[in-house]
Amino acid sequence: MATITTSVILMRWQLLSAVLMFLASTLNVKFRKSDYHALAIVSSGMGIAASCWFATGLLGLSLDFPVMWAHFKEVFMDVMSRTPPEWPMMLN
Repeated sequence: MATITTSVILMRWQLLSAVLMFLASTLNVKFRKSDYHALAIVSSGMGIAASCWFATGLLGLSLDFPVMWAHFKEVFMDVMSRTPPEWPMMLN
């Protein structure tokens, strides 16, 4: 019993994302049959997001958005500091 409990605790996010993928797929089919195409697109997007979450969890990757945003900001500021001042006018 302890082995099952431990495995469920360790796999909780992967199990949750797998359940979300199943629900999104089921909703997508029901919405397409009922001619609710906009809601079908939304449920497809939810399924894609859940599958990306599932894959990153299995690969051991963590999506730390504050760190990613700080890195993006740092790279953007570095690139913008290296652009010449007349850069927008060079496009003409």
